[in-house]
Amino acid sequence: MAASAFLAATMLALSCHAAPATAATPTAAAKLDRVVTLPGQPRVNFSMYSGYVTVDAAAGRALFYWLVEASGVPAAAAPLVLWLNGGPGCSSIGYGASEEVGAFTINADGKTLSLNTYAWNKVANMLFLDSPAGVGYSYSNTTSDLYNAGDNKTAHDSYIFLVNWLKRFPQYKHRDFYIAGESYAGHYVPQLSQLIYRNTKGIKNPVLNFKGFMVGNAVIDDHNDYIGTFEYWWTHGLISDKTYEKLRLACESDVAQHPSKACQEILEVASSEEGNIDTYSIYAPICKKTSLNKRWLPWLPRGYDPCIGDYSTKYYNSPEVQKAFHANVTGIPDPIYEHWKDSPRSMLPI
Repeated sequence: MAASAFLAATMLALSCHAAPATAATPTAAAKLDRVVTLPGQPRVNFSMYSGYVTVDAAAGRALFYWLVEASGVPAAAAPLVLWLNGGPGCSSIGYGASEEVGAFTINADGKTLSLNTYAWNKVANMLFLDSPAGVGYSYSNTTSDLYNAGDNKTAHDSYIFLVNWLKRFPQYKHRDFYIAGESYAGHYVPQLSQLIYRNTKGIKNPVLNFKGFMVGNAVIDDHNDYIGTFEYWWTHGLISDKTYEKLRLACESDVAQHPSKACQEILEVASSEEGNIDTYSIYAPICKKTSLNKRWLPWLPRGYDPCIGDYSTKYYNSPEVQKAFHANVTGIPDPIYEHWKDSPRSMLPI
């Protein structure tokens, strides 16, 4: 099922009693965040906004967002969906918004955009958030923030972001609200959902009118995720029988975000046995600086391009693009998340 159709079906099931849409004059801050047009963008029939929302003034910590309003249905009546990528350390702007469910895909020149056939903003107002600080365009002026990130802090910063963002966009208050994401957002999404639920429980007509969440390809439970990953590698001939058994013994009881030395060593052996492949699409070619992506291979779905991540990197590092987005105002580069703190073994209790 196409992504847009799936989202529409899911929202229909969860929105039998939709809250009435509210109309509001755009705030001054919202007007400043209006994206008039992006470099290389085709003509569109929807509005976009992007910019920063402060989540900790004392630390100088601010999160970057990109709102793409609905196009296939009236924006004033459509639900609001927050999209989160995982990692930890993956940009929702660079991945979800640009390679998966966003309004545009980035062309091979890294300079122009095309409309995405499967864009979720055909049925919803899409709010993409770079979280936590240090990911994508989001930043902190306090260096220690970049070495003390973790699940709990990420959830609370995202909640503060939403509360402050709604002050800038009051027309979305009381609107049906969903959270979606993928990969390590299998932690982010349920944790933020739980926090919103606890903070709005018992409140009639809450400002954050939370209706539900969904996660795809999600990190949910370390033990079972390890089992599934190792079985997939083994049954697809990517690793040897011996390595498969060692992985089960060394890793299945570990915390995935902080594996033991023994687990890390056998994971490196497994990676070596897999070779230079795309582990997310094992039958596809890897990205090479050749003309490979310019010709269609019969065993690949039409439109697949293993180099799409390179196009996003080029596009979002363009000064013209950053200016249009009101982004990278500090010039702080992305850190590498090697110091992630708290990471519960399982999200199943939530």
